[in-house]
Amino acid sequence: MSIYDYSVKNPAGEDISLECCKGKVVLIVNTATGCGFTPHYEPLEAMYRNYHEQGFEIIDVPCNQFGGQAPGTDEEIHQFCTLHYNTTFPQMKKSDVNGENELPLYTYLKAQQGFKGLPDGKYSDLLAKMFAQQDPDWNKKSDIKWNFTKFIVNRDGEVVARFEPTADMADVEACVKSLL
Repeated sequence: MSIYDYSVKNPAGEDISLECCKGKVVLIVNTATGCGFTPHYEPLEAMYRNYHEQGFEIIDVPCNQFGGQAPGTDEEIHQFCTLHYNTTFPQMKKSDVNGENELPLYTYLKAQQGFKGLPDGKYSDLLAKMFAQQDPDWNKKSDIKWNFTKFIVNRDGEVVARFEPTADMADVEACVKSLL
């Protein structure tokens, strides 16, 4: 199996087969508009503008599972992103990335690239403490921990990397560039 066997829904509720990404480097990210990591939209958009013509795609999946930080409708989320970050990459329908209603795509992504720890960065200690209070075994599970977890998929549809929200965006970009 590969990501090409999955689909996501666009804001209109239409299924978008990820076969449309065949031969491309893809970054899949769960996003939120009211999070401390929301400024990640800026480097994501810069990467999209710099590398889209070279075969780079972003799949933005808004998710309200982490602190209720993606309130509003799909249209309101889209308006926020275009107004504040001038995003041009496509956003999908707001969806769950963990739990019984999680997108099957995310079940697959987490199975391919499990959680390997929080890299040092702004909010790392705060998040680790919060996660430990909620679940003492949080660091042993592959679940998405927070907003702006990023998966990188190579041109063959293989999930090759997972970056937690505290990862340096320069490292994310370096990974993408190495695959183009």
